[in-house]
Order: sequence, then C-alpha cells, then structure tokens
Amino acid sequence: MDLVIGPLDLSAHVDEALAVQAVAFGLGPTSRVLEPSDLDAALAVLDREPVANAFVTARVQIAGLDPWRLGGEMWGWYEHGMLTSLCYAGANLVPICATPRAVRGFADRARRAGRRCSSIVGPAEPTAQLWRLLEPGWGPAREVRAHQPLMVTDRLPDDIAPDPYVRRVRKDEMERIMPACVAMFTEEVGISPMAGDGGLLYQARVAELVGSGRSFARFDADGKVVFKAEIGAATDRACQIQGVWMHPEYRGKGLAAPAMAAVLRHALADFAPVASLYVNDFNTAARRTYLRVGFQEVGAFMSVLF
Repeated sequence: MDLVIGPLDLSAHVDEALAVQAVAFGLGPTSRVLEPSDLDAALAVLDREPVANAFVTARVQIAGLDPWRLGGEMWGWYEHGMLTSLCYAGANLVPICATPRAVRGFADRARRAGRRCSSIVGPAEPTAQLWRLLEPGWGPAREVRAHQPLMVTDRLPDDIAPDPYVRRVRKDEMERIMPACVAMFTEEVGISPMAGDGGLLYQARVAELVGSGRSFARFDADGKVVFKAEIGAATDRACQIQGVWMHPEYRGKGLAAPAMAAVLRHALADFAPVASLYVNDFNTAARRTYLRVGFQEVGAFMSVLF
C-alpha cells in the first residue's frame, strides 16, 4: 500500500475526520470507514439480515474490522449518529442493509476511491441502485446478472435420499479437487481463476475450504470429481452453499438432487440451522434441483462483474 500522502490523500483524510466529528456530535447523515472499535455496532447491523449477510458476517466474525485482516474496508452509514447501513469494500463491493440514501453515500465514496473490486454483489435493489450511480464512471461491466434468486431451507427433503458417496474432501485430495474448482469458476464467472497471479489466491481459498472441512465431493472409481460443492460461509444463524458443480459427463442422470441433499445434510447438521444459496436465474436446471431438494426463493441478489 502506498503510504505517501499527496493532495488527494490529504483531502480524503480531512473528509474522514469531518465524518467522525459528524457522527460524534449526532449531525446529519454521513459515512466513514469503520474501525475495530465499531465491531459490535457493525455486527448488530449484519444480524438484521442473517441469511443475506452470511458471507460478510462470517468474515467479520473471524477478522474483525481491521482492513488488513478483513481484506478490505467496511464503510458505515450513520443517521442521527446511529450506524444504520454498511458496505464492504474489498475484492467485492457489497451493500449491506443499505437504504437509498446510504447507497448514494457509498457510491460517492466509491467514486472518490476508484474501482478496486472485481464485482459488485448484494441484494438486488440496493445493488442495482449502486450500479446505476457508479456505471457512468466505472462502466461498462463485463456482465450484469440483475436477478439471482436467493434460496433458503432449514430441513432435509422427505423424498430424496442423500447420496452416500458425497463426502468431505480430504487435505491430500487437493490435486484431485482443484481442476473441478477451476472448471466451476470458469463456467460460472466466465474467466479462469488461474489468470493474473497464476491462481495462487484461488488455490489458497480452495485449500482453506478443504482444510476447514467445508468442501464436499463425489469421486468416481478413477478418482475424477463427479460432483462438488462447498460451504462458503457459516455463522451460528446461517450458512451459504456455493461452488455447486457436476461434471458434464454426469449431468442429466438424476445425480444432482441426491448430491445436493447430501451437502445439505452436512450443512444443517454441522454448520447452521439454515442453509442458503443464490443462483443465476437463467440456470433453470440448477433452480429445479434446488427446489426439489426443498430450497425456497426468499429474495434476490444481483452481481456486476468487471
């Protein structure tokens, strides 16, 4: 990080100081970068929507609000001196419990900082508003996924037996699971995670999921991955399933629903009382599978990919 303070940096520091003063004296609405001492207030906001906020909540619970540990800044929006909305600004820009006025404040801050994220993602309505405000300066996006159903369940299906061959991936199976993870990411995002740094960060993330027992897969007799999924985030109130992928040779054979039921069984038994995921609205096969397993649509996310 460049620690040399030039004119633009000095202005940002002045703005931040004024924002802190406005909060301290209960003045008009304002935003500022949160500090470690703001942790309890931030967690209270995140707890208002435990399912939608599961990914960010899990990170904050582990790392706190220190930007180096969190992997980005947490911006806070204050009304009458009270923290009401958040925005995580790291590899993703994520509005959290964001009111329209808060979104405008976050957009102003994001414009001043410049784009540093690879995507904007979050609940559809505030994310759409945020993108409308940022698109003139940040656009065009590589892709906009305006409606990604958010799906939730708190129980196993009665009529689908979990696939007994879906199990946790062992630490010594990284070389076997990695190609499937790369294939999933490339299909889902449209670019390879191995680009840029040669995949170092992505491999570290996969290793973290495997090492923490949150990666699940079914292997065939030759050791090839048939199906895989991960518990991407978990709090004491909700967990989020991600990275669901079936090898093309095995698609359309009725394996997806039992495999998802197996992952769901682990999610509810070992991680949280509620499991969630979000899916592209154009992925009709996946949506049918999730509905069969018992997931219900409760909202929608939106993603802007750069």
